[in-house]
Amino acid sequence: MKALALFSGGLDSMLAIKLITMQNIEVLALNMNIGFGSRIDISELMKERAKMAGADFEIIDVRDYYLKNILFEPKFGYGKNFNPCIDCHGFMFKTARELLDTYGASFLITGEVVGQRPMSQRSDALKSVQKLAGDEEGLILRPLSAKIMDPTKPEVEGWVDREKLLGISGRSREIQLSLAKKFGWDDFEKPGGGCLLTDINFTKKIRDFIAHDNMSVEDIDILKNGRHLRLPDGAKLIIGRDKEENERIENIQVTKYIFLKATQIPGPSSLISKNATKEDLELAARIILTFAKTEKEKEYEVRVGDNIIKAKPFESRNEIYKYFIT
Repeated sequence: MKALALFSGGLDSMLAIKLITMQNIEVLALNMNIGFGSRIDISELMKERAKMAGADFEIIDVRDYYLKNILFEPKFGYGKNFNPCIDCHGFMFKTARELLDTYGASFLITGEVVGQRPMSQRSDALKSVQKLAGDEEGLILRPLSAKIMDPTKPEVEGWVDREKLLGISGRSREIQLSLAKKFGWDDFEKPGGGCLLTDINFTKKIRDFIAHDNMSVEDIDILKNGRHLRLPDGAKLIIGRDKEENERIENIQVTKYIFLKATQIPGPSSLISKNATKEDLELAARIILTFAKTEKEKEYEVRVGDNIIKAKPFESRNEIYKYFIT
């Protein structure tokens, strides 16, 4: 017997897998990569956490479909920010259900807990997710809350022993943390982590972006990094905030942007819209220098794509904040 798990890398999904592998059922942990799970690549970390719980691990890249069909027109709307949680979960389960035969699996599991999250894990929301997933057979099992839910096909058919599952509900994490200690786990995602779409500042970046352009997969990595500014003629400027972000910005594959950086002094790595006007490019050069190690009233060179712009920094960063998105 084999199950597919929707796997986020967090404690709940690790525990859901553990409860099933303890019943001698093989589990493949699938991470549905919608693009908004983390600012950095944590695939190796997720692989290790799946292994700790007893499962193999695989990433399913669904970013393009998610952008075109889920994110901007969710049937069940958004949460507090830009998070279409019910539609998102339904989509993930539908995708995983369609992969059952491919992987020789019989049912699906998830670490969801009834009542833990206000939008996507209410009892009625879980039923909506099941409907969106097309799960008429009852193949979605939630091991952490199974005992307070209707029996699923895996339980009814005896594939899984219902008595060895749990009946957790609500937002408390006491039981989960106690189980983590029992299993000797000290490396797991702490409560409060999760999807960037639930972050208010990230939501501001998305809303600004779609007001000026159509989003593609390329743009997701852009949105995850740096300070974001919108300049007077409409150009988008992204400025790295630290060494790690500068490195990520330098390595992002882009077609809509050109690269900016001061040539003579230490300073942030930056990107600006390829179609930026001359005025926005000159302003961007001044802004870049204001975040670099410069002297007031001194002129410096900034490389903008294949060109060099000579500019002076602003006297104060306060002159720049009016352009900030976040």
